[in-house]
Amino acid sequence: MELLVRARRTVTDRGEGPASVAVEGGRIVRVGGFDDPVAADEVVELGEEVVLLPGLVDSHVHVNEPGHDTWEGFASATRAAAAGGITTLVDMPLDSVPVTVDPAALAAKRTAATGQCFVDVGFWGGVVPGGTAHLPALREAGVLGFKCFLSDSGSPDFPPLSRRQLLETLGVLRELDAVLLVHAESERELSAAPPARGRRYADFLASRPPQAELAAVAAVLGAARATGARVHIVHLSTARALPLIAAARREGVAVTAETCPHYLTLAAELVPDGATEYACCPPVREAANQDGLWAGLADGTLDLVVSDHSPCAAELKHLDTGDFGAAWGGISSLQLALPLVWTQARRRGFRLPDVATWMASRPARLAGLPAKGRIAPGYDADLCAFAPDDTFTVRPETLHHRQPVTPYTGRTLHGVVRRTWLRGREVDFRCPAGRLLTAEATAERHERDNQNPGGNR
Repeated sequence: MELLVRARRTVTDRGEGPASVAVEGGRIVRVGGFDDPVAADEVVELGEEVVLLPGLVDSHVHVNEPGHDTWEGFASATRAAAAGGITTLVDMPLDSVPVTVDPAALAAKRTAATGQCFVDVGFWGGVVPGGTAHLPALREAGVLGFKCFLSDSGSPDFPPLSRRQLLETLGVLRELDAVLLVHAESERELSAAPPARGRRYADFLASRPPQAELAAVAAVLGAARATGARVHIVHLSTARALPLIAAARREGVAVTAETCPHYLTLAAELVPDGATEYACCPPVREAANQDGLWAGLADGTLDLVVSDHSPCAAELKHLDTGDFGAAWGGISSLQLALPLVWTQARRRGFRLPDVATWMASRPARLAGLPAKGRIAPGYDADLCAFAPDDTFTVRPETLHHRQPVTPYTGRTLHGVVRRTWLRGREVDFRCPAGRLLTAEATAERHERDNQNPGGNR
């Protein structure tokens, strides 16, 4: 074998326990007992304080390059991902120039990313009014699925879909067997709410009420029910939508949903007025609502947790005025996602296998990446050595994000990523070795590799 990793605490589909993970050709060929005699060129034995996790998959990242690479670029984003135990990310189709709504724009994205990535990177395609004609070609070019908005995205070149356009899009995507990711806030409900302005966080919260999400989620579920297409609700912030999703699932609607670290760790009651580093859309809601989101993870209504890493130039946060109405809506947390979630999860009685499910295997499934997200034979040897009981204090200067603005400054978190391997090689922050993923290539490779995946205990 090229590599053998032994860990007393390894997270697999069976839970957490001792194991040895054998790697050849960049993929896992055997998961055996801790003391199994296996010869390897390199043997790594992790201490009792370290857990071997599958490399995480973050399916909701705004990289911004090309066009806004001073906000975030592929090199800085993928360094941050690797430092946080994330070995695969999927880039969102907006906040770059051009937006990824046609094959030419996708080619520009891939050109910008080539040679810069320290982890593997896939791409979502975008859907805007009048853009359905490009969907088959984008799918053929390898996007992993598609993303749309039902309200103003904040980007003039990425306008929202009407309900009629949503139905039309889902009809096309059903034929392409592609999932549609939806930013589910209703433009009608947002227009009826008081506008966001000024320093009071309570006013910003009132400008984006839960009803905006409830109305949009209901519309998405109705359209999915009518067309039979697959839909995914991104960055759900209100627990009040969970019964709608659960009921639709019982009816057979193909719907999944995600939430994000900021909704699971921050609470509206504790957001200081003028602290625009907390601004995001939908907004961080109250602590009682946060409890409901954790309950949704516990019962499976919420499928996964991803960062929604959405950086911007520091001046766009308007930290000088603290005006929530003017501030860019987005929170940067790519490098911190795992310790943020783990810090709260451990307090609430969850275990690391739960976190691996939410942050590795299920995001990989959503993105159609069959070789990612698990420690099992046939899977890419993407691994993370994580010390769950170690603590650290968040300091912006230690983050690889291009922009240092974060609401987590000064917080003490549990969980330190010690090492990250991408396809069996430890990530070298001087040498980008990430690959650009396409839907067809990942599926074909996984099928080929699993014709002879090796043994399993």
